[in-house]
Amino acid sequence: MKSSYQKEVNNNVLDLENILNKIFDGIVIINQDKKIVFCNNSFKTIMNIKDLNIIGRQYNDVFYNNNLINKIIEKEGTVEQELTISNKYLLLKKFSYKSKENNIFTVLVLKDVTIQKDSKDQLEKLKESLETIEELLDNAYYGMAIVDEDGKIVKWNYEKFLGIKEEEVLGKYVQEVIENTRLHIVAKTGKKELCQVQKVKGNYVITSRIPIIKDDKIIGAAGTILFKDLDELKSLAKKLELLEDTLHKYKGELNRMYSAKYSFDDIITGNKEMLQLKEIAKRAADTNSTVLIQGESGTGKELFAHAIHNASSRKYGSFVTINCAAIPRELLESELFGYEEGAFTGAKKTGKIGKFELANGGTILLDEIGSMPLEMQAKLLRVLESREFERIGSNNRINLDVRVIASTNEDLEEAVIKGKFRRDLYYRLNVIRIEIPPLRERPEDIPKLAQYFINRLSQDLDIKPKKIAYETLNILTMHKWLGNVRELRNVIEMALSLTIGDIIRPEHLPEYLLKDTKIRHDREDSLTLKDIVAMAEIEAIKRVLEECKGNKTLAAEKLGIHRTALHKKIKSYKLDL
Repeated sequence: MKSSYQKEVNNNVLDLENILNKIFDGIVIINQDKKIVFCNNSFKTIMNIKDLNIIGRQYNDVFYNNNLINKIIEKEGTVEQELTISNKYLLLKKFSYKSKENNIFTVLVLKDVTIQKDSKDQLEKLKESLETIEELLDNAYYGMAIVDEDGKIVKWNYEKFLGIKEEEVLGKYVQEVIENTRLHIVAKTGKKELCQVQKVKGNYVITSRIPIIKDDKIIGAAGTILFKDLDELKSLAKKLELLEDTLHKYKGELNRMYSAKYSFDDIITGNKEMLQLKEIAKRAADTNSTVLIQGESGTGKELFAHAIHNASSRKYGSFVTINCAAIPRELLESELFGYEEGAFTGAKKTGKIGKFELANGGTILLDEIGSMPLEMQAKLLRVLESREFERIGSNNRINLDVRVIASTNEDLEEAVIKGKFRRDLYYRLNVIRIEIPPLRERPEDIPKLAQYFINRLSQDLDIKPKKIAYETLNILTMHKWLGNVRELRNVIEMALSLTIGDIIRPEHLPEYLLKDTKIRHDREDSLTLKDIVAMAEIEAIKRVLEECKGNKTLAAEKLGIHRTALHKKIKSYKLDL
């Protein structure tokens, strides 16, 4: 028994040593004979100990070149101290430990806080520099606040504006003190914001926010408020207030027009091919590459474009859409690139900003790109290659920083062959390609989409969500859906509007959906979900085999299943093929 116990103890000791060797803090343990009985790897790294075998040696032999450590070890009682070793800032704690056998051990724990210390020192030096010009700041046209990397106030010179003294706010988060501030955000992003309008206590001020960077590391941010006198500030505030109502009127419209509404969560699917396309789109969102989205009308091309923008680093920028097929060819260039005053007859006196300029810093969706005239394609190609453009009637070049997403329901490869689309532009757009299959090729998505639209439209229409009868779902699953997801959404909206009870029944569907479907009113709720899935699989197998002219290997690949699985389903469903 004793041997077994000793073995367990030894194993526990080894486990403890392994754990201590994996932590960041340095630990060394010294016995009563002043010999080192344990030292983890972090301690050796912090102390720059090259000798790998120091266990059993006298501590003053190991730390012979560091009198400070030796003195701390020799002190009685618990010691907590800050010290500097080899340009490292360290926090040290020394304490004694008494074992069950009454043996006394000295334990040293070292924590390296060099990075934190450097950041605080830089801010302290900055504060000291500011204090030397305190009088100047107090009497100049500037108010100033400085925060550390966490957004906590370390310097305050806004008493004149807010009536709050420095001692009342030091150490507080800046967003708790200054309304509408973004200073804490700048301290995180490192992106300067110059000459921004900010509303403080009902008045508008002009503020600049600048990150404080040292050795490529953000250690804080400084915010300033510029004014000349209170009367001028009040005058400016009045002028801005006159514009505020107008701005509010346009704000909602601008947000609607130039923001992406959907994310990848809004792309509802269980189809293997669609799930793969979502993954490709998510990876595309992490890049700035051009994306080409192809698919029939109503399949959700714009939904993918919205989701890519919202998942990208450009999500805070504008999302601008232009339908290339809906704009006359003579106006398309001015819509895309804008124009200057007097550029042509009928031009606005103020000129006009084009869609590319509106989208700078964000994303532009060129919808129905296949309808773009050839002469416009040539100009678009030059802009995409050079990353700059000019407004019509201007010689000033505007740098372009925009992600381009193009979408079309046409086969662009065929359009290239027919000479309707430039080959070089096609290759420039076709960097990442997403080909969305029509809804009829993914019937397993129909029940999911139907339920999704029921839930969403019930909220939009402010009505109670309804259930859908099995036979109704069967009719939806068997339909060809030439209008794809858009058609399904419209059908669900119509059914929700016409249904008086809690269940959407076949008679609530449009007449054209019922033409080729035999309805049995006495069996509305008799079909199980398994029956519906089976019917959908049978329909899909028949259709794909017909498209593949009976080639089961090709059909299995198109269905996304193994050839053996296809044979089993054909046998299981007793299909006469």
